[in-house]
Amino acid sequence: MTLDDPAETFRQEAQDVLEQLERALLDLDAALDDKDLIDCAFRALHTIKGSGAMFGFIEVAEFVHEFETAFDRVRRGAAAPTVGLVRVALAAKDHIANLIAEPNVHAPAGLPILARLRDIVGNGGEDAEQAQTASGTSKNDATTHVKGVEVEWRIRFRLPEDALSLGANPVLLLDELRALGECNVRADTAGLPRIDDIDPEVCYLSWDVSLRSDCSVNDIEDVFLFVQDGMKLQIEAVPDPRSEAPFAIDAPREVARPQTAKAEKESGPARESMSLRVPAERLDELLDRVGELVIAQARLSQIAVESRNPSLLAVNEEIERLSAGLRDTTMGIRMVPIGTLFSRFRRLVHDLSSQLGKDVDFITSGEQTELDKTVIESLADPLVHIIRNAMDHGQEPPEIRMAAHKSRRGTVRLSAVHEGAEVAITISDDGAGLDTERIRRKAEDSGLITPGATTSEHQLHQFIFHPGFSTAEQVSALSGRGVGMDVVHRTMEALRGRIDVISQRGQGTTVTLRLPLTLAIIEGMLVRVGQSRYSIPLSAVEECVELSQATDGSRGRNFLNIREKLVPFLRLRELFATKAPDEQHPKVVIVSTGDQRVGLVVDQILGNNQTVIKSLSRLHSDIETFAGATIMADGTVALILDVAHLVRRGQRFESRLRKEQEERAA
Repeated sequence: MTLDDPAETFRQEAQDVLEQLERALLDLDAALDDKDLIDCAFRALHTIKGSGAMFGFIEVAEFVHEFETAFDRVRRGAAAPTVGLVRVALAAKDHIANLIAEPNVHAPAGLPILARLRDIVGNGGEDAEQAQTASGTSKNDATTHVKGVEVEWRIRFRLPEDALSLGANPVLLLDELRALGECNVRADTAGLPRIDDIDPEVCYLSWDVSLRSDCSVNDIEDVFLFVQDGMKLQIEAVPDPRSEAPFAIDAPREVARPQTAKAEKESGPARESMSLRVPAERLDELLDRVGELVIAQARLSQIAVESRNPSLLAVNEEIERLSAGLRDTTMGIRMVPIGTLFSRFRRLVHDLSSQLGKDVDFITSGEQTELDKTVIESLADPLVHIIRNAMDHGQEPPEIRMAAHKSRRGTVRLSAVHEGAEVAITISDDGAGLDTERIRRKAEDSGLITPGATTSEHQLHQFIFHPGFSTAEQVSALSGRGVGMDVVHRTMEALRGRIDVISQRGQGTTVTLRLPLTLAIIEGMLVRVGQSRYSIPLSAVEECVELSQATDGSRGRNFLNIREKLVPFLRLRELFATKAPDEQHPKVVIVSTGDQRVGLVVDQILGNNQTVIKSLSRLHSDIETFAGATIMADGTVALILDVAHLVRRGQRFESRLRKEQEERAA
């Protein structure tokens, strides 16, 4: 399917509406008397029904019809909103998604859902509606002009010329108008060309409709919800000379989008923001092209500098500016708020709470934090596994929490925040925490460590990510097979990220996923060690200092005194076993990740460059020191340093040195 296919267009639009419906239902579950949420759910259902019928998804329209009717009764006060209604509506939302994907396969599964709906709503809604009508209250009190008074509406509309090719069906629109009341329709054929000039995919007709109903103007506009772009729609209420009842008359309302820029300018209102759907593959291809352009521009820059030709230097500066702008724009297109991912897990926690019999609040923060779209898509499964474990293993049942003097309701928090060149995604719970001794016993039984071996708590926690590792006493439908956390570990390795686990027995567990902002192009600082060049992500660089001026000899030769703060440093010449002669004036690049810092001693700082990240081969995938490679302007390859790994290495060195000093002092 392509985006030119009307059915595919409907599927993508429907996905957005279904997400909106799910959010409204989950919010409604906690605030059943919120009329705005009820209206939001009704509009989403109405939208899906109308667009489904228009684009040929008849099974979807027929299934949604009863739910739309039920929520219409609720919003008019003819039926009460209940938790049961919300839960069956959530099940209906899932079924609608399945129907859109494979209508013929999933259609029968909707029958029991509709049966549950009828059990919950029953006939009470109809009886209440009749009682309201008998007392003189219209079913559309909230939106009609006068209670109980029918109005004659005059509706004129003309669809855009490409409406038929986009899947619009004027007959269905007219049928929806007829469903609102007594309706007379006249087609205006004045725009028809000669028969030889007729294009079967072009809509030439316009319609003039007389509708007598107690509906509101908003009800009429809802009929045209999916075809308003580019159409002309005029709605006005016509007073009935036979009626003495006073009521308000709408001025003619027009819904028409300007067709040309000139018309838009004359109309006055500011231009409406528009969006365009593009297949992800095209963005990936565009990014590859930009990466190649960045490399070519670097080559041009080198040639221009070497030639010292003023004209060539001027052209190079202009191309460099344009290249940087194109790079930033392309990267910005791929960056999306992580909230689009977080919203999926509200439903997961809601369903698991009901399934496990645990009362859990789900709290999110940092939804506007942006990440590369590729990274966000890859995070969906790992986060599902972590949240499931937090709900199944971490959170205790209410009676156990209360016995431990905790609140009856548990909490699972999901947050995201920028930390330098990384994004830290944290999943925390206030549950039972990890049982370190049980993890140790399981690791010893599995042969991962020798019995009695000295192992830090951090190392023990990392065993939960080992394939097949699980401390669960019994396997449940949700977890216990030791597979989920292995998926988390493998995904993080593929994304060049890392996992930190902090847990306190009886207090809860915090899992932090640290990921690079993007997997494609970054600004780097180019350095030389011996005869080799390396790139350090510029966003992780804090400052550069002279080694001789910063060394604190009193605490060991591998510490820097940076403004009265000690910072461990690593000599990259030693780390990479460089054989070239030592430099007389080495430099130190201070890098950081989170609140941790380390100095990297290099021979020379060459300057900044745009780094196009290329993945290392599988043969080198286990080398943690490097995050990838980049092609330089002269065609040679420079390795990209993994700052997070080097910082951890420096911190381990600092801890080891401190321990040795303490032992000597003792």
